[in-house]
Amino acid sequence: MAEPVLWLTEQDVVSLITLDDAIEGLEHGLRALGEAKGFNVPKALGGWADGSSMHSLGSALPGLGYAGFKSWVNTKRGATAIFTMFDSNNGALVAVMEAAALGQLRTSAMTGVGTKWLAPKDASEMALIGTGAQSITQIAVINAVRPLKRLRVFSPTAEKRKAFIANARSKFGFEIVEADSAQAATDGAPIVTIVTRATEPFLTANMLAKGAHLNAVGAILPANAEFAQDVFARAGIVAVDDLPNVQKSSREFIDYYEKAGRGWASVRGIADVIAKGDGRPAGCDVSLFKAVGMGISDLSMAIMALDRARAKGLGRSMPHPVRAIPTWKGAPKT
Repeated sequence: MAEPVLWLTEQDVVSLITLDDAIEGLEHGLRALGEAKGFNVPKALGGWADGSSMHSLGSALPGLGYAGFKSWVNTKRGATAIFTMFDSNNGALVAVMEAAALGQLRTSAMTGVGTKWLAPKDASEMALIGTGAQSITQIAVINAVRPLKRLRVFSPTAEKRKAFIANARSKFGFEIVEADSAQAATDGAPIVTIVTRATEPFLTANMLAKGAHLNAVGAILPANAEFAQDVFARAGIVAVDDLPNVQKSSREFIDYYEKAGRGWASVRGIADVIAKGDGRPAGCDVSLFKAVGMGISDLSMAIMALDRARAKGLGRSMPHPVRAIPTWKGAPKT
């Protein structure tokens, strides 16, 4: 008998997966992608006049037996994300998950994976620019792969910055200091993570220390940009989570590689880096990792959540869809 269709809530998801688990699960999915055992469906994106947008990301890992889509609508008055998961062998619906926490887990875990493979091995200090909803978990995943001794934090609104730092100090045991500018935060830092909604670049190449690793994870729409074009010139390796989505969504990359006619050949997918096991090149001045979101990362989290939910008996069972024949006016009654 087929397993029941499961509905998993946000609370179910966070009870089943920690950030540390998410890094491991995502790396597993990315390795399968790098070995051509899975694929992504490029993001579908639409928007309307008030800045609202709708998105859908798909992917499949047939070797693991699953395919799925995360879909969401984001407005100024709220947002909802849902992940629908299918059996790739027979097309059956296997789960529907509330996906805001799922998205935060995979977004943060992706930064952790990028940092694990590209940042200097001995890095123990981080600069964080941006103190929004994603920022606290960005700290946690960096600390999971490069144990931190010191964190510097900057965001433009002093009140929000101070409140964020107080919260971070309650959650982490390392030193956390307030910076009064982006320059002060990044000065000499071996790891820099920018996670903002900036519409104009604020981070320039001269703000990055020699040997630094940059995670650029905030600007995921073409209207946004966080770092200046001169950062690319210093980058010894440029890696992304998913090239087709970056080509569609990242203004920074579109301007440098497409509009300037440089071509995309030098940009690597992090899945390829993992599959080949080569990581940060020797003597690298700056490493750059850009993440905008992709289906495999969501699917990797969803597989982990589903397997654990079944093992623990969590989730609400729903009936499998049963096909019905459409009717029309004047059709004979049966």
